Amino acid sequence: MGAVKKVRTNIYLNLEVREKAKKVLERYGLSLSDAVNIFLTQVTLERGFPFPIRIPNEETKKVLEEVEKGENLEDTTLERI
Repeated sequence: MGAVKKVRTNIYLNLEVREKAKKVLERYGLSLSDAVNIFLTQVTLERGFPFPIRIPNEETKKVLEEVEKGENLEDTTLERI
């Protein structure tokens, strides 16, 4: 098998997400380029996204917004009573 041909491309990323992702990827010894190549390889193999894409319904959207605002939260524990 010959050398893999590579091409440079420019993509626009959310700066905060990129920095957080880079920190996670470093723990695996991967670069951002490695991760993008892995993702694109999986897209090709799966002939689509390699994970489910879900659009939240209105109730879920409302709950997510409330959580982001810190509203309607209650303390919970995993300890048995």
